[in-house]
Parts: sequence; structure tokens; C-alpha cells
Amino acid sequence: MLSKSTFERIISEDMAAIWSILSMDEKHQITDNFVIHTFKKNQLIYAEKDQPQWLWTLLKGKVKLFKDGMGGRPQILRLYRPIQYFGYRAYFAGEPYVSSAAAFEPSTLGAIPLDLVRRLIDKNHQLAWFFITELSKNLGGSDSRLVSLTQKHIRGRLAESLIALRDNYGFEEDGETLKIYLAREDLANLSNMTTSNAIRTLSAFAQERIITVDGRRIKIVDEQQLRNISKFG
Repeated sequence: MLSKSTFERIISEDMAAIWSILSMDEKHQITDNFVIHTFKKNQLIYAEKDQPQWLWTLLKGKVKLFKDGMGGRPQILRLYRPIQYFGYRAYFAGEPYVSSAAAFEPSTLGAIPLDLVRRLIDKNHQLAWFFITELSKNLGGSDSRLVSLTQKHIRGRLAESLIALRDNYGFEEDGETLKIYLAREDLANLSNMTTSNAIRTLSAFAQERIITVDGRRIKIVDEQQLRNISKFG
């Protein structure tokens, strides 16, 4: 059980985007209701058709939002990194979740009851605008991704996924190795392709010396070329 002072430190440091627009009383309500959860690799955070109850914020680790598609093959819709908020759209829409969220790796998340968030929004217009802005950014990103997944060729889709991983999670200390290690199946699900196509395309990129592959470790050797393929793919 974490002390209240530890709660306040975690919230003030990691939830600064929201923390800065709250009154002192609102901050106390958050700290009194803030709950920390830990998840194992691949553990579900919430599932499609669940009723939304929590505003989730990723404190440490990596989280994927996904939906089962044709034949039960999952499509990864979005990747979350610290510090991002998620799990609230369905609540605002008054509906169950239409997708699922799971931890990519062991992760620590904070949760605030959405009923409390709604009460705070009713009294704090700045907080309302915060969520309007977040939802608008996510909608714009979803629109762009929809076009990419439906119109780009396989090479363009895989290149875009690798660039998204680079932009979301960055590199290891060598400045080239992606700071996330995905199974080929996960990379395929992120790129809307079969696992076999993902493997073949990765091999082609490696032969062209755009990347190097060592198990689940992917090193981007020619980032500009990869971005060109992503853009024109």
C-alpha cells in the first residue's frame, strides 16, 4: 500500500498535463481516489464489451489497444507510452468498450474512477477542453492510420509500423535499436498483414540494408529510407 505522499509525487510528476489545471480541492479528490495497478506481459487491462469504469494512465511500460478481426486475428489499433491517458472514450459515449487493452510488457498503470472524472469536468471547463483535445488528436491519428492500412502496400505498412515504434518508444543507447521487442505476430497485427508477410518484408528490408534483425531486436540502419517507404508505400 503506497502512502498518500507517494501517491501525490507520482500524480504530480506523471500526470502533470492534468494536474496543472486542477484546483487544490480537485487534486485532493484525485489523490484520495487514485489507484495503482500492475500488469504482467500480455495481461488484459480491459476487454471488448466491458463497461468502462476507470480513466487509465500508463506510468511505466507499454500498452496496446487492439480489436479481434476476421478469423479472430487481432488488429493493433494504437500503442500507448508513458504518460498517456486511455479507456475513457467509451464512457463519454455511454457504451461498452469496442476494443481491448493489454500490456505489451510488465507495466504500471494509475486509475481514477470515471464517475469522479465526470464530476470534475462538470465544474472545470479546462479539464473538459483537455479531453476534447486528446480525443480530437486521437481521431485525427485514427483517420490517418485508416488510410494507411487500407491504401498502402505491404512494404509501406510495415515501414510505417517501424517508424511508429521508433517515434513512440525511441532507441536503445546505441541510437539505432528499437526500444521495444515485438514478436513477428505482434508486428504483423500492427501492420495489418499476415505473420508470413511481415517476416518476408522484414527480410527484404534487411537485405536492402535498411534494418538489421536479431531475434526480436530490430535496428534501424537507414531511417530516412524507411520513412520514404512509409510515406510513399
